[in-house]
Amino acid sequence: MSIKVSMRLRTYLSIGGSMTNLNFSMSELIHSDTAIKHNINNMPDINSLDCMLNLIVYCLQPVRDLLKKPMIITSGFRNAQVNDLVGGAVDNYGNPISQHCKGQAADFVVTGMTVQQIIDAIKKSNIEYDQLINEYNKWVHISFVKGRNRKSSFKIG
Repeated sequence: MSIKVSMRLRTYLSIGGSMTNLNFSMSELIHSDTAIKHNINNMPDINSLDCMLNLIVYCLQPVRDLLKKPMIITSGFRNAQVNDLVGGAVDNYGNPISQHCKGQAADFVVTGMTVQQIIDAIKKSNIEYDQLINEYNKWVHISFVKGRNRKSSFKIG
């Protein structure tokens, strides 16, 4: 584990968190059926791992604690190849701009809750997020950018 990620864990533990109360793992944020199907190594770099840890500690876990229900991660980190295959966001030159490619975003669902119910609950809370997107009324996209969260919320589809 890198010094950067290790220090982030120590900071989390020092503010009262514990590894035993985290309901998420890096492996579930890295898992990609598309990567497996196409035999692509979807392992993130150290900066993306650090962003993923921020996403878990400051965003996903607080949402899980708020909702008091398991969240099913449907998409987390994806490298440029996987992003291309799933039709992820790219710039005019075809370069990936999706926050998923930086480890800053995850898509999820919660059994027994509509996408709008989830979004409404998060918006009423004090949970930090960069983007909170209702995607096609099928899943929630949430992102976190340490120190630069816009609290932007909108619907696609």
